[in-house]
Amino acid sequence: MLIVFDIGNTTTGVGLFQGKKLRADWRIKSDREKTADEYGIMLRNLLEHGKFQVQKIKGAIISSVVPPLTPVIQSACEKYFRLKPLVVGPGIKTGIPILYENPTEVGSDRIVVARAAFEKYGGPCLVVDFGTATTFDVISARGEYLGGAIAPGLEISAEALYLRTARLPRIEVRRPKSAIGRTTVSSMQSGLFHGYVGLVRNIIAQISTELAARPTVVATGGLAGLVAGEIPEIAHCEPDLVLQGLRLIYEKNRTGDRVRK
Repeated sequence: MLIVFDIGNTTTGVGLFQGKKLRADWRIKSDREKTADEYGIMLRNLLEHGKFQVQKIKGAIISSVVPPLTPVIQSACEKYFRLKPLVVGPGIKTGIPILYENPTEVGSDRIVVARAAFEKYGGPCLVVDFGTATTFDVISARGEYLGGAIAPGLEISAEALYLRTARLPRIEVRRPKSAIGRTTVSSMQSGLFHGYVGLVRNIIAQISTELAARPTVVATGGLAGLVAGEIPEIAHCEPDLVLQGLRLIYEKNRTGDRVRK
């Protein structure tokens, strides 16, 4: 079995694969204060609760946009699973040529979802990842990573309204019953939700114009389920896209089981 980690700013996705099948997945808080021991014990408890045998895990791979957490998860894998994990970054074969002006600037999660989307849907393809930030990642018909766009995530936008105004409350981000809000909360929800749908649709349109093609649009990320259904341009919603991409990249780089001696 293979264990994969998608370390994000807010949460960390953990997936357990047996071959190509995702047997289980979990989402835990990305806590920079936790030690490798705390993460290791938490992960073993999750596996044991799911009745998975730790000793059957023969490989691990990490994608991270939180550099301080990367060595912590690496250490947890080495100490509690006796595995030396791959880390997506320079020197790792991804199968995706990166046409960014400076390829080292691209978050590893963006390359991972691009790899998974192209594998499943071909190109041209556009992945919209609804996370802490909302990223738009464009893959050409030849499977090249072209770049994209980055916008504040829905929850960041809601938090900014609360923190930078004197009288607006902290709210739950959700679809309002009406675009015309009749309370402060419903007015904020309308502005956030419908404004966000418009933002996503406009960026998709602009990217499609520049491509001179209609890309297959795939949504992923923790907030995809909230807004993807409101955006007709989105053809597929794949909540596990990053985890699947990590499996593909691990297989491309596999040189045998990475069990520490």
